[in-house]
Amino acid sequence: MNSDTLTVLRSRGRRLAKLVQADGSIVGYDEARTFTAIEHDVENLDDLHRALVWLSTRPDRCIVRAALTNPDRTDPIRRLLYRDPKTGDRPTLYECQRFWIATDWDTLDKPDDIDLTDLAACGRVALARLPAAFHTAACIVSATASHGIKPGIRIRLWHWLDRAITRAEITQWLGTVAGLDDCVFRPAQIIYTAAPVFESGTDPLPTRTTILSGEPRVAVPPAAALASPSPRPAAPLPKPDDARASTYASVALRNAAARIATAGTGDRHFTLIREARSLARFTAAGLLTASTVLETLERAAQDAGKPEGEATAIAAWARSHPSPSPLMEARNGR
Repeated sequence: MNSDTLTVLRSRGRRLAKLVQADGSIVGYDEARTFTAIEHDVENLDDLHRALVWLSTRPDRCIVRAALTNPDRTDPIRRLLYRDPKTGDRPTLYECQRFWIATDWDTLDKPDDIDLTDLAACGRVALARLPAAFHTAACIVSATASHGIKPGIRIRLWHWLDRAITRAEITQWLGTVAGLDDCVFRPAQIIYTAAPVFESGTDPLPTRTTILSGEPRVAVPPAAALASPSPRPAAPLPKPDDARASTYASVALRNAAARIATAGTGDRHFTLIREARSLARFTAAGLLTASTVLETLERAAQDAGKPEGEATAIAAWARSHPSPSPLMEARNGR
């Protein structure tokens, strides 16, 4: 059976839709810390389409790819895949396999013979970039909040697969597709589904969702073909008395800070976790002091727009989960 769910999050008092002001300027999404959550049953692409049409009219709702650890919980939750080392808050989400897949396309070049109001034509431009298995399958084309307002094609394609797959399998399958934004594959990443709110005037698009006809499901490659390669072992660190050790550690610290500070909004949290775990190895080996690492992480995280103290909490967790031990961000299964 191909039944699945959508994890729908609702944030009361927060706008989870872009606001288009009277002068044409765009105000981004409100930041929301807590949500009430439900899992909405979907069994096929038609079910998914009906849910997305409904969600497009709800500016206080969004979805995530992850599943709820406790679907019966009614009080507000945070989007946590692992325990918060600072507050002790327990995970509320876990990574799972999904039959549905969303692919995000931002600022694809628009061919001269295509109008941005023609979602079907815009969808075919993106569809042509996906593997051949997608080309004959039905799909939902939904305009993102900026489509028709900013230049270029800015859409999301939704497909139903013939077997449920994980994020790791998606990455193996689609990781090299040009123009594809992989942020929506992350388990706890918010996928905004509401149409923009217009302060005055009307939406330039007559519709923000349409369906391209085709086969009901996309044929997914066998699991063996999408298996992740064995991870490369972390490079051995020089010993503290090695003449190279000080330079090696300094370069690693500087590079880690640069990667964190320049990470995009959708990448900064995971970049911070990855770099904190990597630097924890240097602390454990006596090549860097914990205070130096903490100060660097905190400064870089704030440069990237993260709140004060978040890097401190992550660094504390990373010291007990140094690379290359597995990142305990999810559990498998449903």
